[in-house]
Amino acid sequence: MAIEGRDETHARRIRYGMVGGGQGAFIGGVHRIAARIDDRFVLVAGALSSTPEKAKASAAEIGLDPERSYGSYEAMAIAEKAREDGIEAVAIVTPNHMHFPVAKTFLEAGFHVICDKPMTTTLAEARELAGIAKESGKVFVLTHNYTGYPMIRQARAMVAAGDLGDIRVVVAEYAQDWLAGRAEDTGSKQAGWRVDPEKAGAGGAIGDIGTHAHNLACFVTGLKVERLSADLSSFVEGRRLDDNASMLLRFAARNGKAAKGMLWASQVAVGNENGLTLRVYGDKGGLEWCQEEPNKLWFTPLGEPKRLLTRNGAGANAASTAVSRLPAGHPEGYLEGFATIYADAAELIRAADEGRAPPEGLALPTIEDGIDGLAFIEACVASSKQDGAWVAL
Repeated sequence: MAIEGRDETHARRIRYGMVGGGQGAFIGGVHRIAARIDDRFVLVAGALSSTPEKAKASAAEIGLDPERSYGSYEAMAIAEKAREDGIEAVAIVTPNHMHFPVAKTFLEAGFHVICDKPMTTTLAEARELAGIAKESGKVFVLTHNYTGYPMIRQARAMVAAGDLGDIRVVVAEYAQDWLAGRAEDTGSKQAGWRVDPEKAGAGGAIGDIGTHAHNLACFVTGLKVERLSADLSSFVEGRRLDDNASMLLRFAARNGKAAKGMLWASQVAVGNENGLTLRVYGDKGGLEWCQEEPNKLWFTPLGEPKRLLTRNGAGANAASTAVSRLPAGHPEGYLEGFATIYADAAELIRAADEGRAPPEGLALPTIEDGIDGLAFIEACVASSKQDGAWVAL
């Protein structure tokens, strides 16, 4: 189903390939579903695993043409570039340490890139990749999927419209409990690479979920974190990366006024499944949103009762309804949020290929957001090593 209000004159499916996302990988399946929800993409090629045998088995499992199942991403880039019906874009859903080399290879080969977060494992790599993307002229999209939720789009529009006034306080939390024990010792592929600094980078919980909380806070408020004071912990014995992080944030001033904030990211918070929440308070009102109830947004104007705003319900604004697919009362969530990123990416890719301006109103996480995410991770690590000293991003 296409999203109401989107440009339907350029809806031909975009041929894309996938790197990573083979058997045992959670996020690959999510991307494949999201890419098809609005029928703008078709998967035609893949290097689904670094092990050629597993790559072939994974391709067969999802019905991919065996001739376009590749044993390496390098071979895929070369072969697809040579085909008249080759891919136009690539989705990168590997562990973090492979994001940079894969993205670099496909950008330099002339393909658009849709990449999972964080963009790279170091800030230096992120900046280098930004230069490569700019030189290539290709679209680069980062899948901070929570920015695609309708009520997050509504919150962003309300802040921009001044409904909250000058922003004073921003509180972001992302709490999980799936790493409260040594899940990495149970054979969990997802846990194994996330606690390995060689594959995940310098951040554990802050890289995996803290970057989502940071990105969401900045996306909704339009503010950038200028400095932070962080305390990172590895509560599980023997774990080399953080599994809990708490910090104070100071945002860059706007109109001479600077907001302050707090961020907590934990994967050892027993009793929490996927507790991403955002609270934004200004001098005229406040907003509260929770990912586990994504179709609801609480708005409290100063001195007035709290109001419940719902997706496509009374009080929904154009920013929300533009990315809603279902009638009011029918829940939309994680997959649809991802699908909005893919739908917007399709608009950008088609516009770039046809040499025209993209439609107005797109709100995609870009390569600049990727750089901000790596700056956030590195500042957290540096601050914590200095016993919570304030560090500039």
